[in-house]
Amino acid sequence: MERPDFIRHWTELEGPDDSHYRNDTELMAIGASVGSDLGLTRIGIHHNRLLPGRRTSYPHAESAEEEFVYVLEGHPDVWIDGHLHPLSPGDSVAFPAGTGVCHTFLNNTDSEVRLLVIGEKTKAENRIRYPLNEVHEATREDRWTDWPERPIGPHDGKARAGSKGE
Repeated sequence: MERPDFIRHWTELEGPDDSHYRNDTELMAIGASVGSDLGLTRIGIHHNRLLPGRRTSYPHAESAEEEFVYVLEGHPDVWIDGHLHPLSPGDSVAFPAGTGVCHTFLNNTDSEVRLLVIGEKTKAENRIRYPLNEVHEATREDRWTDWPERPIGPHDGKARAGSKGE
């Protein structure tokens, strides 16, 4: 019996290694939109691979969409408001909407990292704040201008392969 279309391995769904922000050549995570590709319409589920020296996104916060990240493999750092927090397989990180907590995930190791990212589907009312990328933010119609400002620590939010532990 053939498997139904809503059963697939993430490797069958992974997109090309070309994810980057407009007007920037920095490559981000390699992703598989598992939820959408399997027919889910209310929640987003992504399998992300972070190669050494990459990050999932520019540091950002969202006004109306919650996000959850589970570390499947590897030892990434989560960048939260300018500070790095080391993670291991099995660690979970949750970002409630509207808090202003800015975040991204960095692979500062020499090995691949795999993440399961779950969040709400895009909402028209959602706004995004990019505190370290204001030039990019200024080009977006969905920029969050009245975000609950939080102090940003010293880390620049960029990944550096082989720097884990520094």
